[in-house]
Amino acid sequence: MIDALFDSEILEHAADLSGSRYWNADIAATARSERSWAMKDIMVLWISMCACVPTYMLASSLIAEGMNWWQAVGTIFLGNCIVLIPMVLNAHAGTKYGIPFPVYCRPAFGVRGANVPALLRALVACGWFGIQSWIGGWAIFKLLAIYFPSLQAWPSNIAGISLPEALCFLAFWAVNMVVIYKGVESIRFLLNVKAPLLVALGLALLGWAYVRAGGFGPMLHAPSAFAPGQPKAGRFFSFFAPALTGMIGFWATLSLNIPDFTRYAHSQKDQILGQALGLPATMGLFSFIGVAVTSATVVIYGQSIWDPVVLITKFTNPVVLAIALAALCIATLATNIAANVVSPANDFAHLWPTRIGFKTGGLITGLIGIAMQPWKLIADPSGYIFKWLVAYSSLLGSIGGILICDYFLIRRCRLSVSDLYSSEGRYWHKAGVNPKAMLALVLGILPLVPGFLGTVGLASVAHGWITLYNYAWFISFAVSFAAYRALTPVEA
Repeated sequence: MIDALFDSEILEHAADLSGSRYWNADIAATARSERSWAMKDIMVLWISMCACVPTYMLASSLIAEGMNWWQAVGTIFLGNCIVLIPMVLNAHAGTKYGIPFPVYCRPAFGVRGANVPALLRALVACGWFGIQSWIGGWAIFKLLAIYFPSLQAWPSNIAGISLPEALCFLAFWAVNMVVIYKGVESIRFLLNVKAPLLVALGLALLGWAYVRAGGFGPMLHAPSAFAPGQPKAGRFFSFFAPALTGMIGFWATLSLNIPDFTRYAHSQKDQILGQALGLPATMGLFSFIGVAVTSATVVIYGQSIWDPVVLITKFTNPVVLAIALAALCIATLATNIAANVVSPANDFAHLWPTRIGFKTGGLITGLIGIAMQPWKLIADPSGYIFKWLVAYSSLLGSIGGILICDYFLIRRCRLSVSDLYSSEGRYWHKAGVNPKAMLALVLGILPLVPGFLGTVGLASVAHGWITLYNYAWFISFAVSFAAYRALTPVEA
């Protein structure tokens, strides 16, 4: 009976608002009849997104700076336990009201002002989309090169890559676009296929490495550089703080746009347990697999190989090689669609609802991904992925602070669905923008800008700014949360 009443309410609002310039069918609140994601689906979502090449390589930057394997994996696990908290909180509105992320931003930022956090979030997704698309295309190229070795000899004369590499990249890009065109249910199907496949592949790779190396190799036995008597003795916590912030930043953007997925969840219990069971453990497991297998490659090949695509191409059995690379392509596809296309597609649709729908938004994301020339970005993953993208993501804690404060403290989880899509409702604020939220956003980010510029290499700043920036996500979240609460009275 309750579900039927809720369903009728959403359908009524959809009918009333269909002429609004701030509404379209893709960003409308989902009805109960459209809620097909159970706890298993939410858990599979996270297993699928975490099982990807960047996660496999994530611990490498921490180990390179002096952590031992368990410190690196532990930092990754702890960071994901922390980011799980805003993830679950922001997911609540998506499940309760069936709204996507940009619409969830409207009560706090205004119906028009919500474009600011939406586009800030979309910018990160476009960078990740290009990188993941290149990884998938690169795996296809390596697979074809097994049977057609002459492909390796083509000159790199198309913006720094060869014609076969470009065609493989575009082919993988096109598959992404097809899945988006098919809609959310096709994405759920893809994730359900990928999750068990990647768990099996990861464990098989771990078993192979252990057998071939007669153990996991020297990396798991290497002491921490921060231990007594080691080169960085006594400096562990000075590195741990920025490392932990970076691990939180890895999924900080998903902690904002998680309503894009939980709007399809059956209940709050499904989204909470699904995320809690799917995120931290999978990140810890796959980062450990990356460390252990890479450690074994030192014994097997005489060098550490962090890139799983390069490692897989060293397999001599062509059948095993083909299966592994094909699985890697599927893994990258599922992660890319879920993590890097769904959100910006909704964000771009929100920018101009009467003209841009979910599918068009996905196409815009894809075109920007090509324009960014991701093969050049990933040429230095430690610089672009683990400094620029993760650093930028850490600044977005300010958006999370404002959204959580507004939804839980100011509005006490009570929203008017009809006002979310109206220029005459309570969320219009001033000309569609809430200046209080904008001020709180600036106050949260501003103290961290010098440290951010210094971290990504765009400016030379005093060490104190870098130290402050080491806590970027925590500071931006807390300052914006406090500022917004001070500026905004509690709703009656």
